[in-house]
Amino acid sequence: MRTLQDLDARGKRVLVRVDYNVPLKDGAVQDETRILESLPTLRHLLDQGASLVLLSHLGRPKGPDPKYSLAPVAEALARHLSGVRFVPHAPGSEEAFRAVEALGPGEVALLENVRFEPGEEKNDPDLAARYARLGEVFVLDAFGSAHRAHASVVGVARLLPSFAGFLMEREVRALARLLRDPERPYAVVLGGAKVSDKIGVIENLLPRIDRLLIGGAMAFTFLKALGGEVGKSLVEEDRLELAKDLLRRAEALGVRVYLPQDVVAAERIEAGVETRVFPADAIPIPYMGLDIGPKTQAAFAEALAGVRTVFWNGPMGVFEVPPFDQGTLAVGRAIAALEGVYSVVGGGDSVAAVNRLGLKERFTHVSTGGGASLEYLEKGTLPGVEVLE
Repeated sequence: MRTLQDLDARGKRVLVRVDYNVPLKDGAVQDETRILESLPTLRHLLDQGASLVLLSHLGRPKGPDPKYSLAPVAEALARHLSGVRFVPHAPGSEEAFRAVEALGPGEVALLENVRFEPGEEKNDPDLAARYARLGEVFVLDAFGSAHRAHASVVGVARLLPSFAGFLMEREVRALARLLRDPERPYAVVLGGAKVSDKIGVIENLLPRIDRLLIGGAMAFTFLKALGGEVGKSLVEEDRLELAKDLLRRAEALGVRVYLPQDVVAAERIEAGVETRVFPADAIPIPYMGLDIGPKTQAAFAEALAGVRTVFWNGPMGVFEVPPFDQGTLAVGRAIAALEGVYSVVGGGDSVAAVNRLGLKERFTHVSTGGGASLEYLEKGTLPGVEVLE
């Protein structure tokens, strides 16, 4: 990829696609992680005397909606950078263009949510052309959106000299190492709700790995495929044969698969509900498995011992509802305790667990994009990577 090392930004107005899809509550940013991750790129460009025009999405609005305005994000960004102002116009509008046309060196304009534009997600060429008027060069630093062929990611990159920001470059380098000559033994830990969300990743990684640890609700599809009784646990009935096939392929490749031995179960998903621990393949109705149990936590920690490379994506249970967060936290502690290991966390609830544990520095790389990291590991590239090559 073309990177910031290839860009002389002196005196230029630089259009930067950032990922400020951050959680808001009562009109304030609740977690500034993604804002903080963008600062090295922004400061590097500002230090060169550039002016910056920032584009980002927030949420999934169906059109202009004050609830999804980036105004609170501009306030948060201004606490870390001077010269920040918010432009409350549609980013592809003439008003937005006039607002940024006179930006001086060191000034930063954050434009309104790109998803307020009807052509954004369709990669409308006319909208991309209007974005391209906003800057002289384009920097893509929104790895979390790099798997989307949208106008503010791919469309505009085809119209301006385009470069990867520091975050984008770091994400791609970290994930590429998981595909290209990873140090063995190599373990992958997958959780989350559905096998169908992870099929491509499993298929692409199986020939490269030694151990596959499966938790979360997706484990129950595998357990039922093996003849287990899983009560009212979430199961993808149409994926049972696929689960059997994946297990057969893993065995043929010499990959050791670890499924839950026991689970923490309840009759409903609710904080404070009465819980019981059952063997993972013998859960009675009306119970549903909602987290991996203590035996599984210990078994997973043992399975991770001695690995040299580990990738983790997805929670081991219903992470957002205590007490069903304990399995995910236990896996986070087990990986963080490993010495001399190349460890990558692939976004989402896994990152939330790492942050809650305060152990981020114990991981080699913590990705800002769950969906993007999975697609990269499945395909070896992304639309936002290809357009920068």
